[in-house]
Amino acid sequence: MEENTDDSELYESQSDLSPDMDTWIGAFCALSGHEYFAEIAEDFIEDDFNLTGLSAFVPHYKEALEMILDVEPEDGTRTPDVMLIENSAELLYGLIHQRYILSRQGIQQMAEKYDLGHFGHCPRVFCSSTLVLPVGRYDTPGNENVKLFCPSCGDIYTPPNSRFQDIDGAYFGTTFANLFFESFPDLVPKIKQTKLYQPKIYGFKVSERAKTGPRMSWLRMKPDSAEDLSNFQRLSSSPAGSVNME
Repeated sequence: MEENTDDSELYESQSDLSPDMDTWIGAFCALSGHEYFAEIAEDFIEDDFNLTGLSAFVPHYKEALEMILDVEPEDGTRTPDVMLIENSAELLYGLIHQRYILSRQGIQQMAEKYDLGHFGHCPRVFCSSTLVLPVGRYDTPGNENVKLFCPSCGDIYTPPNSRFQDIDGAYFGTTFANLFFESFPDLVPKIKQTKLYQPKIYGFKVSERAKTGPRMSWLRMKPDSAEDLSNFQRLSSSPAGSVNME
């Protein structure tokens, strides 16, 4: 992405994106494979409204929350199985993260990570290394790992590095990517998707009717205007054979 001299108008400046290793949150975000995560502000976590309903999804919720906030239990003891609490803390942090990145503070933090290329680039050749965003296809955990959304081709991809395969897609959710580009329309790539791969044999184009021919290339062809989109929707919703030939 080209440098933008007006970045200060687009985001609230983040003085330092490096995690604070002295906190549980900082150490969690610094782990290998956790580069997609934003470092959630503690005041967001301490607001009970932001945690509404999460206790039903997280075992040992109270102990997990105390671990995330580096709060010692009142009685001075923890559950004997620390690993159990650690797993619950990771689950709770992920679910809070899904909500945090939809907040003004969280989405701006993710915008700066996006601008710095922390999430990588689209693997599709004709997208010209467009920056991607982490997304999930589900909002509840345990269904699928995180995917990467390309705003140029509008498709999602599996992260290229295996270290992300254990990150649940629900920690980013189904709303984030769409809300992100609605909030920052200037970050939507200006690439016009008219360039499509055309299979050839000895210089001749392979027919779409051939088994090895191109398939559904029209899916990547975006309308040039709102009028074109309206015409397409009108024609696609018309019953077969009802087109007026006059």
